[in-house]
Amino acid sequence: MPHSQHFPVLLNEAVHGLNIQADGIYIDGTFGRGGHSQAILKALSSQGRLIVIDKDLQAIETAQMQFKNDPRVEMIQASFGELSTLCEIRQLLGKVNGILLDLGVSSPQIDDPQRGFSFQNEGPLDMRMSQSSGITATTWIQTQTKEAMTQVFKEYGEERFAKRIANAIVKARETSPITTTLQLSQIVTDANPAWERHKHPATRVFQAIRIAINQELDDLKQGLEASVDILANQGRLVVISFHSLEDRIVKQFMRKKAKGKVYPKGVPIMQNDNKAEFKKLPKAIKPSSAELALNSRSRSAILRVAERQYQ
Repeated sequence: MPHSQHFPVLLNEAVHGLNIQADGIYIDGTFGRGGHSQAILKALSSQGRLIVIDKDLQAIETAQMQFKNDPRVEMIQASFGELSTLCEIRQLLGKVNGILLDLGVSSPQIDDPQRGFSFQNEGPLDMRMSQSSGITATTWIQTQTKEAMTQVFKEYGEERFAKRIANAIVKARETSPITTTLQLSQIVTDANPAWERHKHPATRVFQAIRIAINQELDDLKQGLEASVDILANQGRLVVISFHSLEDRIVKQFMRKKAKGKVYPKGVPIMQNDNKAEFKKLPKAIKPSSAELALNSRSRSAILRVAERQYQ
């Protein structure tokens, strides 16, 4: 199956997780190419409302083409890390019935060599989700110290050979600037002494650089926290993540909000002092074998759902 086709990951599971109310208000915080948004709209009545958000201008342009004649849809180029402000401006705090976040990089972004996300296709080292802001991967690589790169590769890529790879990058850039994807990919590949089965040796480093320059984990934490004030009672938060860093943040957030505040042992508290803000719904969901056969890129996806609770 060619990768140029776009398959929304865990589509039915995401829509089911949102528990869509026909007249409700929903946010797709990561529009991509609109597969999830289209499915949400099918479940909404003429009174329903969908806000689609994406950092990527190309994604928003796609949304404008798809939904230009649909009055239920509002399109915003922004990060879902800005959800709190975006909803406050629109007087939607406590009124949204569902938020969907499909994290990471989309297939169209990976498959366009000019975006610089792919370690297998030649292109400029860009990697920005928003083409109009932030520094490129080329600038990042040229300006980071060896120690800073090592830390990023360890923390955001969980790369075992972070120091060795950072050393190789520093040595290579002394000779000439690193400006293309295949140039960086080759440097990382040559420096990686133990390749993982079924995984390109540059995978973790490319992931780490992308997360760093796009501030993806900061956006995720801000978006999750914003959901507390945005969601209506019994509103659903649905998050699809693709690597352990993201999933750990999502899981810990949902678990913490389902427990309520933690007080020191022996401290007397009133019942109202220990409100759980979310109800964590049953276990995480992974793609079916049928979906994996259709779209191999879904293999690492994990979907988690939580429901806002006002007591």
